[in-house]
Amino acid sequence: MFAGIDEVDWASMEHAYGPADDVPALLRGLASADPSEREAALDGMYGAVHHQGDVYACTLACIPFLFELVVDPLVPDRGGIVELLTSIGGIDVDEEDIDEAEDEDDAEGAANYAMAAAAVSAGAGVFFALMADEDPGVRVSAPLALATLHGSPARVLTLLRERLTLEPDDEVRLALVEAAGRVALRHGPLAGRIADWLSRLAAEANGPGLRLAALAQLARCAPEALPGDVVRVVAGLLRQLRSAPGVPEVSEAGSRVLGAPADPACAEAAPVTLVGQLRAPAADDGAGRAAPWTAALLRTLHVGLDDRVADRTALLTDQLCSPDPGQRIDAVRMSSGLIRAWRGSYGELVRLVGDQLVSDEPRLAEAASHVLEELFGLAAPAGDALAGRVAADPGAWVKEWASGPPGLGSAVKALARLGDARALPALAAALERPEVPHDVGFAIGCLGPAAAPLAGVLRRRLGEVGLDEEAYDRASPLLAGLTALRAGEAAPEVLRILRGAPEYRGEWLRTAALRALGSFGPAAHCAVPELRALIRRAGTAGATEAAEALWAVDGDAGAVLPVLIEGLQAEHARERRAAASALGRLGAHAAVTAPRLRGLLLHEELWLRVDAAIALWEVSGRAEESVPVLLAAWEKNRHVRVRVAECLARAGAAGAGSEAAHVLRAELASVRRHNAMDGGYGSHDTYEDEKLLALCRRALLGNSGKGTTT
Repeated sequence: MFAGIDEVDWASMEHAYGPADDVPALLRGLASADPSEREAALDGMYGAVHHQGDVYACTLACIPFLFELVVDPLVPDRGGIVELLTSIGGIDVDEEDIDEAEDEDDAEGAANYAMAAAAVSAGAGVFFALMADEDPGVRVSAPLALATLHGSPARVLTLLRERLTLEPDDEVRLALVEAAGRVALRHGPLAGRIADWLSRLAAEANGPGLRLAALAQLARCAPEALPGDVVRVVAGLLRQLRSAPGVPEVSEAGSRVLGAPADPACAEAAPVTLVGQLRAPAADDGAGRAAPWTAALLRTLHVGLDDRVADRTALLTDQLCSPDPGQRIDAVRMSSGLIRAWRGSYGELVRLVGDQLVSDEPRLAEAASHVLEELFGLAAPAGDALAGRVAADPGAWVKEWASGPPGLGSAVKALARLGDARALPALAAALERPEVPHDVGFAIGCLGPAAAPLAGVLRRRLGEVGLDEEAYDRASPLLAGLTALRAGEAAPEVLRILRGAPEYRGEWLRTAALRALGSFGPAAHCAVPELRALIRRAGTAGATEAAEALWAVDGDAGAVLPVLIEGLQAEHARERRAAASALGRLGAHAAVTAPRLRGLLLHEELWLRVDAAIALWEVSGRAEESVPVLLAAWEKNRHVRVRVAECLARAGAAGAGSEAAHVLRAELASVRRHNAMDGGYGSHDTYEDEKLLALCRRALLGNSGKGTTT
């Protein structure tokens, strides 16, 4: 084994972290008798040689040696190596991708992907023999490798069907069905045959697990072939899985599929590796559970059901009523994914998620509180459950971290984001801590006027903040809270921060203080001399923020206009945007700036075009120049839609029959959330989308019956 490995010039190649001269040791480590060394080697392969899916020259050089490893029956854990080869060779790249690369590095990367796919596919025939390997871990990995890499899909499909009648291991049987779904997705001419076979399996297969797997793959590759009562069928299969005697616990093969350590005896001594870190959570979730692979099957089913929100909601509702805490944990997490990506009626589902807060299983209660934290107003059906959890566990009001500032507990944040005053005791207690949680100001903003009783303690704590290098961290959550409450009585304390901001993060701190003063309006009149001095200092950082605050406090357009006009000519688009937005708030007082704002409507920066169009509308009172710019931006960048909808709802240009009204109605008719992303999300995505929907309705309602202005 490894003949010729030392003849490869590894040192001349690079991987994600520098010279690739350590690759031979990684390859040899994959064959080690020590499980910890094997895991560390696999971690190194994924972490450096195949970093985040990249293919380097050294990755290509590894392929022959990886094939040597997978065909040697004496090498343990070969299933992981099969998966690595599948990942390396499984990215489809053609000549067009290479030709369209934007630069030399992209072209080289695309060429490497193409060479990897060709090299691994050329050797993929070895996976046929591995389908009957003695190691169940290898038999789990081989079907998907063949389905992904082999050039004869009809032959692969025939073998998958044959092996299903012979295979004794449940996890391997599920892998065979999953591989058939992959073949259907990659090779359209076979999709009909595979869908027919999967339909028969779903109806007739021996065992609820296999029938559920067939349904999941049908949803993935032929959703139109699913039974009309798919929710009822799946719910019945889940009940069978819970009650059937002899349903296997996670086996050695299945533990590797699920990410658990292949050798439980080595779990405690396992090194802290990337692979180990990924395996640990799944191992915890699977511990002691019958048929833990149902979670993966249900995730596949949900992805396949896609926009069938009512079906997915009904299925999750059933899962959340399961007596199995593990199934309910899965359902809570899947509920988060559904609500985050799709619009729908989720009241009952959210209420059931809230019911999990009283579970004796701590992971279930914690998962539920994290889901509710992201829902803001949609968490209302779980409000009483959240309030009960918060009241029952003061020790969880604040979360301490090994590094970084403390933060509010997820149940407290969820309750505050509902605007529920029952969060006040927790927030009051948090404000009395030696180190105030970094997110307490935002939570106070969500509570709105209900948090007014906290203004006094916010003011007192701000007065205690030392003006040293930690000033920003200490003061920013307090300033955010005072800004949200518009607590003008705190103007002297905020002015002290503004005057004494240290050099370290001083610009950030001054910006936060200026926002607070601006929110106070005339109540901050004591700050006027300081604000006037700030805007007179040519080149002073934050001059735009100071001018905006002075306008809010004193209303002196003559003093602030020159500063904001100068800001429109700033070098950076961010500064121009700030100036344009500030001018918009001046309204007709800034009418003289209309020509300058009009000149920005063709700027290459989309967000600057949007801010300039909104400001032009506000200073001129005319919509005809701005609305086309805003609607064009709406179509070009979905993330600008909330900003545009705010303007349309506030100023009014969605009269019956207008293009704006058509765009707003189309948004309301969409089932997909405007900011839903595949493979990623933000903690405020659901909130932003629900805000967009509310603004669209308000814009249409406020202008119903009006004639178009465009």
